Amino acid sequence: MVLLCVHHPATAGAAWETAMSLARHFKKTLGLLAFVEGGTPAEPFRAELQQMADGVGDVPVRVVVRCDGFDALSEVCEELEASFLLVQQPDGRPRALQRTLNACRGLRIPYLICGAGFAPLCPDKVLVPITFLEEEYEKAQFASAFGRFYGSQVLLLQANDYGSKAGRTVEKIRALLDKFQVAYRVERARGDSYRVEREAVRRAGDEDYGLVLLSASRDYGLDDLLFGPKERHLLRRSAVPILLINPRGDLYALCD
Repeated sequence: MVLLCVHHPATAGAAWETAMSLARHFKKTLGLLAFVEGGTPAEPFRAELQQMADGVGDVPVRVVVRCDGFDALSEVCEELEASFLLVQQPDGRPRALQRTLNACRGLRIPYLICGAGFAPLCPDKVLVPITFLEEEYEKAQFASAFGRFYGSQVLLLQANDYGSKAGRTVEKIRALLDKFQVAYRVERARGDSYRVEREAVRRAGDEDYGLVLLSASRDYGLDDLLFGPKERHLLRRSAVPILLINPRGDLYALCD
């Protein structure tokens, strides 16, 4: 299921259009999700979402209205077996954006935050920065999916590190992209692993990329709690949509 979490149906047009496109291309059911809080009646909200759903004839649509609070977003996504999440973010203030990021921390699926200036997704070109972190390989399946189902051209932007970790991850991703015959190229970034994501976001805006794939923070340190994590700053700075992927700690283990 491609799931869209809606805060204000009247202003969700671009996010809704993107969700429909993803559902069609990925051949998935489309879900409309809303949380009502503070005693707000659920039925008027459900009626608005159903009106949106009734206009879609070629994709199965499921409407879900929950009263358990937005902070339960990750649990609801697992319950609905969603494979892709879009979140409408009409309030661009740092505190509101941080609440959305906090709610998404437990997700095991990729998520796209659709801010007030969000335009319908057009992923003809996808930019994927690769750092030295081991979990960067998780980006491979999503880059591959856009290449296979959208015909996207993928750029793997390898961090300009002294070591070989980023290079090894790029080679693993290339093997998967080659398997599915995805069009891609590899370039060495100017910056190292600590700067390549900012470079990617800036370059995506300058070169008309339609999407950037980023890994979210593993954990929030003191600086993240005081000043906000890297993804919050990159989301506010980016001129193009950013697909966030949470690191999966259960996929990696330390060894001797």
